[in-house]
Amino acid sequence: MQLKEPIEDLFQEQLQDWPLAAGNYADLQQVLWKDIDFEGFEIKIQFNPERIRSSGAKVDRSSIQQRPCLLCAGNRPPEQKGLDYPPHYTLLLNPYPIFPRHLTIPDTRHVSQQIQGRIKDFLSLARDLPDYTLLYNGPKSGASAPDHFHFQAGNKGFLPVEHDIHFFPGKKLLKQEALGSIYSMENYLRHCFVYESNHEEWLLTRFHQLTQLLQAVQPAEEEPMFNLIGWKEESHWQLVVFPRKQHRPRQFYETGDNQLLLSPGVVDFGGVLVVPRKEDFDKIDKNVLIDIYSQLTLSDEATRNICRHLIG
Repeated sequence: MQLKEPIEDLFQEQLQDWPLAAGNYADLQQVLWKDIDFEGFEIKIQFNPERIRSSGAKVDRSSIQQRPCLLCAGNRPPEQKGLDYPPHYTLLLNPYPIFPRHLTIPDTRHVSQQIQGRIKDFLSLARDLPDYTLLYNGPKSGASAPDHFHFQAGNKGFLPVEHDIHFFPGKKLLKQEALGSIYSMENYLRHCFVYESNHEEWLLTRFHQLTQLLQAVQPAEEEPMFNLIGWKEESHWQLVVFPRKQHRPRQFYETGDNQLLLSPGVVDFGGVLVVPRKEDFDKIDKNVLIDIYSQLTLSDEATRNICRHLIG
């Protein structure tokens, strides 16, 4: 499915006809950045005030029930247009961008944020959006609208993890098969698993295996906590899965000077920590990052146990 030109036409039309989106994309060119270096990789910090709607979103059941769903077609701004993507998705310009080109891809139906049965759709989107990286936030892993299923997509090459999986020395081969390979990233601040394959059915099977292992760690959850990043290279797909144990760090719930209004999702685990307040941007240093990610990523023991099962 050829989408490159229709998506660029959509962006040009929306940025011309939708003042809110045009202003936010223009402002994105002036956001502040700082890089924090670790051994063999870095975390980029983006000060982006417009993302406070997502970072501070109330995602408890009561709050969700009391607000209209802005991903449903009837509740979206009248200026927001989209492109149909079969079988039942719409490609939308995200009006509060992190990426220079940022898409939200909701289901046309109001159904909950659970990826079971949708990895095939994820792989198809990655194939049909060759200039984009696909993103998924689990319902308790960064999704600000966990009641309405959606993917996101942003410019390929924007997230540090896309570079790191090729060059980070801590990338460790767990299993190599005829149809694909599985890796883990060691000493990477947050745990993750990398799947490389040009075979769709192999990826579907291996991803299901991983989610079953994660479900065993979190049996009370409807879906185990994780973030997913994926893209299609010339010959194969890359899937990067970040297993998690917590949605928000304790600093989110603090008050006064101890508070950090951070709600890390898939972009943050991909290496770009989005910060909506300047005072928090100024506070964040290497020690703060180590503390935050250690609270959110799956425990070392649980990760080692999953690695043993993947190798076996």
